[in-house]
Amino acid sequence: MQPSLFSFQPTIPTWSVAELTAYIKGLIEGDETLEALWVRGEVSNFKIAASGHAYFTLKDDRAQLQCVMWKTQVRLQRREFLPRDGQQVEARGAIRVYEAGGRYQLYVEMMRPAGEGELYRDFLRLKARLEAEGLFAEERKRPLPRYPRVIGVVTSAHGAALRDILNTLRRRFPLVRVVLAPTLVQGDDAPPQIAAAIRALNERVQPDVILVARGGGSLEDLWAFNSEDVARAIADSAAPVISGVGHQTDFTLADFAADRRAPTPTAAAELAVPDRTDLLANLASLEVRLRRGIEARLEGWRRELVAYELTLKRHEPMARVFSQAQLLDEIARRLENAVRHRLALERSKVDGLAARLEALNPQAILARGYAVVTTASGELVRKPEQAPPGTLLHIKLAEGEVDAETVSSVQAERDEK
Repeated sequence: MQPSLFSFQPTIPTWSVAELTAYIKGLIEGDETLEALWVRGEVSNFKIAASGHAYFTLKDDRAQLQCVMWKTQVRLQRREFLPRDGQQVEARGAIRVYEAGGRYQLYVEMMRPAGEGELYRDFLRLKARLEAEGLFAEERKRPLPRYPRVIGVVTSAHGAALRDILNTLRRRFPLVRVVLAPTLVQGDDAPPQIAAAIRALNERVQPDVILVARGGGSLEDLWAFNSEDVARAIADSAAPVISGVGHQTDFTLADFAADRRAPTPTAAAELAVPDRTDLLANLASLEVRLRRGIEARLEGWRRELVAYELTLKRHEPMARVFSQAQLLDEIARRLENAVRHRLALERSKVDGLAARLEALNPQAILARGYAVVTTASGELVRKPEQAPPGTLLHIKLAEGEVDAETVSSVQAERDEK
């Protein structure tokens, strides 16, 4: 009998995927050669994720290698050089196994342009020296003018960079005046011309801002902007400088010395001037706010005027006179009432006294039938013994007076008895 293809063979172990991947990972990551190496290749699909990590592929005509650069290294690499797709680079790192994806990758620590090793090292040495001098210090950076009137441009008179800059400035802020200081932007004669153009603009034109720009290229193409003379001219410029050299991934000493770095010449022009569309929108918004503010202020003044008018009416002199006159009338009425009341009270008292006096009036007594009897000498006769018989008496009656003579006396008769 022929053995089955799936017959049990105890000498061959069975692995899980995870076990096999872990085993391969141990083999690769245990190899000292793969712990630190340089790999040269063409960059493809270079992307920086939202996390800040960079993912890309290095390839040549026969193979390709997946690469990862963590965000910490990306942040450091930005200061020197970031690759673009299609560019030949040399990447240093270590080979690791990404178990979840079942593939090995190069975990990159740093990169440099391929074939430019010595030139790139010269760039790093010069950068380190100028940086140590403080030429690139952040405190040297100056703010850009918000509304520049004159912009100086240092670039080639025949390059695409100038056309891009002019088109952008014309579209965004056509009021600005542009002064070109033409210069070579590549080759051995370029650095002194670039530095001289920057100095000439500051001395003769005194622009509000200067753009130093050229299109992208290799490290050799951009080398003129890695000149110490150019870097110092930018740092010493009286006007703030925007560097727009190369593409987004290109970095030169001009970028570090400038007050602002733009990834492209077009972006440099955009940084230099405001967008008139935004300005018009802001102007319209300010107009609305101003109108509302004026209307609110006028309404506030109107309310204040009404309040002042009411206050004036309350404090008007004639109103106060009328008020005091009314108060005076009220006081007069109260005084008149008080006098009437007092008079009535006093009249009542007088009437009472008059009644009492009337009751005590001798004439009234006489009117009731009484009489006042006096002797001829005027002595008031109160008792009979004052008028013995024969006494001449004067009698005052209620109506008139009579004289009389006593004939007898009741008291005398009593005494005789």
